[in-house]
Amino acid sequence: MLIKVLLLLVFFAVMLIIGFICRKNSTDVNGFVLGGRAVGPWVTAFAYGTSYFSAVVFVGYAGQFGWKYGIAATWAGIGNALLGSLLAWVVLGRRTRIMTQHLDSATMPQFFAARFGGKSLKIAASVITFIFLIPYTASLYNGLSRLFGMAFNIDYSVCVIVMAVLTGIYVIAGGYMATAINDFIQGIIMLIGISAVVISVLNSQGGFMASLNGLAAITDESVSSAPGVFASFFGPDPVNLLGVVILTSLGTWGLPQMVQKFYAIKSEKAIAKGTVVSTVFAFVVAGGCYFLGGFGRLFSDRIDIAANGYDSVIPTMLSGLPDILIAIVVVLVLSASMSTLSSLVLTSSSTLTLDLLKGHVIKDMNEKKQLLIMRALIVVFVAISVVIAIVQYRQNVTFIAQLMGVSWGALAGAFLAPFLYGLYWKKTTKTGVWCSFIFSTLVMLANMFMRPSFPKLLQSPINAGAFCMLAGLIIVPLVSLVTKKPDKELVDNAFACYDKEVMVHQSTSLSDDETVA
Repeated sequence: MLIKVLLLLVFFAVMLIIGFICRKNSTDVNGFVLGGRAVGPWVTAFAYGTSYFSAVVFVGYAGQFGWKYGIAATWAGIGNALLGSLLAWVVLGRRTRIMTQHLDSATMPQFFAARFGGKSLKIAASVITFIFLIPYTASLYNGLSRLFGMAFNIDYSVCVIVMAVLTGIYVIAGGYMATAINDFIQGIIMLIGISAVVISVLNSQGGFMASLNGLAAITDESVSSAPGVFASFFGPDPVNLLGVVILTSLGTWGLPQMVQKFYAIKSEKAIAKGTVVSTVFAFVVAGGCYFLGGFGRLFSDRIDIAANGYDSVIPTMLSGLPDILIAIVVVLVLSASMSTLSSLVLTSSSTLTLDLLKGHVIKDMNEKKQLLIMRALIVVFVAISVVIAIVQYRQNVTFIAQLMGVSWGALAGAFLAPFLYGLYWKKTTKTGVWCSFIFSTLVMLANMFMRPSFPKLLQSPINAGAFCMLAGLIIVPLVSLVTKKPDKELVDNAFACYDKEVMVHQSTSLSDDETVA
């Protein structure tokens, strides 16, 4: 217990110290929200990865999908690395950084307003962001309840409040820069922690090959009659597994708290290096989480899914580890949750202040007042997340994967296609953007309240969210082609940023003039 408490105290102290050190970088809106657009590659890459993977992935998704699909659940981690990290950085990174700076947009709703014209898009995007980040924020705490119950004999509500207060303090003090630097430290903890946990759990079952053989011997007639299906390449249900891969991988392309990381990149070299670091981070963390969860059925004699839900899978697998490893796991999950929570509350507060209140509710809002309101809203959002988390815990709501599925499906479904086409395609129209917003929002709300009425494949929020993302990629261009063309001056101004000439070293680009030495 002493080791666990000491590790937690050191962890919390470091987070707070960094928050107060970074106060000098958060004296204006640009510094508070974007770190002055001067964040280096390692910090940006870790901020992206730690915002991506939270306790939802480690406890909720890894446990649920590892149990359902066996070792094939690792495909979700591979998809997160290749599609959610590598391709996202390659396709979105540079263009997002260039166009958002050119349009002077600090948030995704501001980008939509500047790129497509009109305040209505900005207001709609900020409302969607605020509404659907709430269930995601609430889901962050659920994974902690099981682990803290296993590691400490203290009330879960106290843990939630302490974590939320400390996160709020360093975000309010240091803004984006404090969040990013803390994300870097938390990311290192996550890398070390997940590697140690995977090795230890497999060793407890006799090593990798013995664990794989044990998994191959398990059968579940209610899932599949095929022998060894939980140790197979694609598992017992490849169609639904594909839905998980799409939602958790492609979803990052449209999530405001993820895309906003690209706004703050410092330089071209930072993009190249950040791409590699982010991808490796995702392979280790996401791949490790889902890989670990894939062996959950080896502990089926101690797990009662019907009584305790899928959230009990990972904590049960970890319960037999040495105290020092359990302490590392607790800090690992705290790191994952605090990093994502800080990103979410900063995104929510900045979006609500800059896109909804400024110029609409409060007409005269200078820089000092904007910072004050953003910091006040961080307190509000943290408080809301705590209340929801405690209520969920008291009511024994355990299916955190569904909460995240609804949130990611609505946000990424609404924003992914408009944002992507906005960066690349001049013919994207405001009507096409509106159709994407409305379609995904209505589908995910209907999925929440009228789930039994959906086709069987789309009753899962995971599949419904993946469907919304893919549908948006079709809806936006189709609607854009048959609706009024966008204003030429507006479009030309937005894309003028890509035509700007810059001087580069020959090591970066070869000269076409062969006479140049």
